[in-house]
Amino acid sequence: MAQTTPEADWVSRIADDVIAEAERRAPGKPLVCASGLSPSGPIHLGNLREVMVPHLVADEIRRRGLPCEHIISWDDYDRFRKVPAGVDPSWSEHIGKPLTSVPAPPGSPHPHWAAHFKAALVESLAELGVDYRGISQTEMYTSGAYREQILFAMRERGRIDAVLDRYRTLEKKPAPAKKQQKPLDAAEVEAAEGSGAANEDDGTTTGGAYYPYKPYCTVCQRDLTTITSYDDESTELSYECQCGHRETVLLSEFDGGKLVWKVDWPMRWVYEGVIFEPSGVDHQSPGSSFVVGGQLVKEIFGGQQPIGPMYAFVGISGMAKMSSSRGGVPIPAEALEIMEAPLLRWLYARRRPHQSFKIAFDQEIQRLYDEWDALERKITEGKAQPGDIASHHRATHTSLGELPRTPRPLPYRTLASVADITQGAEDQTLRILSELDPERPITDLDQTRPRLDRAERWITTQVPADQRTRVLQEPDTDLLSSLDDEQRESLRLLLDGLDDHWSLEGLTSLVYGVPKRMAGLPPEAKPTPELKTAQRAFFVLLYRLLVGKETGPRLPTLLLAVGADRVRKLLGA
Repeated sequence: MAQTTPEADWVSRIADDVIAEAERRAPGKPLVCASGLSPSGPIHLGNLREVMVPHLVADEIRRRGLPCEHIISWDDYDRFRKVPAGVDPSWSEHIGKPLTSVPAPPGSPHPHWAAHFKAALVESLAELGVDYRGISQTEMYTSGAYREQILFAMRERGRIDAVLDRYRTLEKKPAPAKKQQKPLDAAEVEAAEGSGAANEDDGTTTGGAYYPYKPYCTVCQRDLTTITSYDDESTELSYECQCGHRETVLLSEFDGGKLVWKVDWPMRWVYEGVIFEPSGVDHQSPGSSFVVGGQLVKEIFGGQQPIGPMYAFVGISGMAKMSSSRGGVPIPAEALEIMEAPLLRWLYARRRPHQSFKIAFDQEIQRLYDEWDALERKITEGKAQPGDIASHHRATHTSLGELPRTPRPLPYRTLASVADITQGAEDQTLRILSELDPERPITDLDQTRPRLDRAERWITTQVPADQRTRVLQEPDTDLLSSLDDEQRESLRLLLDGLDDHWSLEGLTSLVYGVPKRMAGLPPEAKPTPELKTAQRAFFVLLYRLLVGKETGPRLPTLLLAVGADRVRKLLGA
């Protein structure tokens, strides 16, 4: 059992509230935290917040020794709404079918559409250490698990309609403008559109009668149906479909339909005994399913709405379209290709739910890793703040234990530079990494994994070809012949010091020290504007001679990667 974290973060405070609420509602019963996901398409990093907030809270409750279950409802019995870009347009014939009745995208090994998009997230959640119980809504509805609830909702359809009617007028009114409202970026727009919950149809009215239930046609399998009559006593339900099929069934025996979303969600809150469930910002409007559900659960189903905060959008920084799941918001599996699971967990754990944040796929990921490594050093030195310690512990541990980590976590930017230069050649990579710290040499690449693999993947998928590093094969004789005496002397000082400074720390001291010596300054001299200018000019010269550009990876790492003999050759020795 992992040790208890300091109670100094948002997770602990919400866990306190959930425990208190559970004691008020159902003393002695296991606590239930819930997430809901629709596998109608790629389940992206914005959707992941729907999972991570309840996971972190449920995990904290378990740390305290209390029984707590995190459920994820897979809304795979939802209708197929539209054919996404990149999929054969002929899939439009499946619009209106349950997601589990739609064929998987071409080439998929999975049995249907929902399974295809669910599979990637299931694998990612295992890597992230998320412990949960999955509930397929297809299985629940088609097994008759909700039959009682469906019959009850149909008997109470008049009262349900009255509650919904209070909000239908509000939904038609334009929302008041917010001051200084920031436009949504592309990722946020897609995240908002992806939920669909706030825009779900709340039922159908036929001949003045409202019905909160929608049957799937037994012939075409689509929900393009209209209920024409229903009898409460016999549960005899008649419907007609746009395909031309008409049928009368006994709802007490028929399991081929579902409650409309705005009724389905509050029904499930009661059925599962949910105490805690957050919701996205798309549920802030007056007519949203969360707001309406709060009234229906109380007035119709005799239960209470779960407590839980609204969570903000997750943005993306610099995602290369070539590797994105659909040229839009990436999925967790794509983030886990370039960052370790604890780091991704940390991004969700350190920000309160109402705070938006961005996940970096560009150069910013190097700074993010630097920040993570600096936090670990502070924790080791006893200098970290309690809240930072808590978020770090939640990132690296769950109540079940510690997540796998890299034994020797070298700086991500260093590993990325090495991977860039070596193009994945393991022998060259090991040679360079073994020379970084001669006193504690890397003897096996497994010591640097999985971080090394993530850095290599980042270089190959997220860094454009024109920004990759290519070491020159032959010296630039024209540039070498054009050097003045001062430049030649600076190169001589560097070359003379290579053997005595051949480590990451030593070469760092050397490349920064040469301009100091040229200026007649001692090695410990503090940088001045003039010295910084001289150092920059020296660095540009080295980059031009080594890689033919004015910028590149950090010079100490680049020199180690190129190797002493080749450095001497390219610098004209």
